[in-house]
Amino acid sequence: MSLRIGVISDTHGLLRPEVEQCLAGVSHIIHAGDIGAPEVLERLRRIAPVTAIRGNVDVGDWAKHYPETETLLLGGRCFYLLHDLKALRIDPAAHDIDAVISGHSHRVQINRINGMLFLNPGSAGPRRFKLPVTLATLDLDDAGVLRPEIHDLDR
Repeated sequence: MSLRIGVISDTHGLLRPEVEQCLAGVSHIIHAGDIGAPEVLERLRRIAPVTAIRGNVDVGDWAKHYPETETLLLGGRCFYLLHDLKALRIDPAAHDIDAVISGHSHRVQINRINGMLFLNPGSAGPRRFKLPVTLATLDLDDAGVLRPEIHDLDR
């Protein structure tokens, strides 16, 4: 049985219709911070359960309910969420983490280091500079392999 996870970051208060279309059918959504407004998460929760962390623009009483980091188990895999990868203060390998999910830079990043996935889905909110508007889906196949796919919302 496979599992599809939506991974989004840096919405900055904007949830584009293309995001909702792209994430339709996912089993869970991870928001890696800079949510920007609680309404973004309310709309994402209409699609699937959401795990979200707070980013540097997430201020105010509503944002205090979200942690700066989170460890999440989905489909037998362990995910570590933080907004800015430069703030990583743990050794993910020592904690049996399968994937580190981050945001902040607005730049897509997919790296595998010693079998561990590092994924930044880019930014799905307002365009920054000339960077594409993106999010990711992460498929966990029957063999337990995490397969990320970047979705360019400009296309």
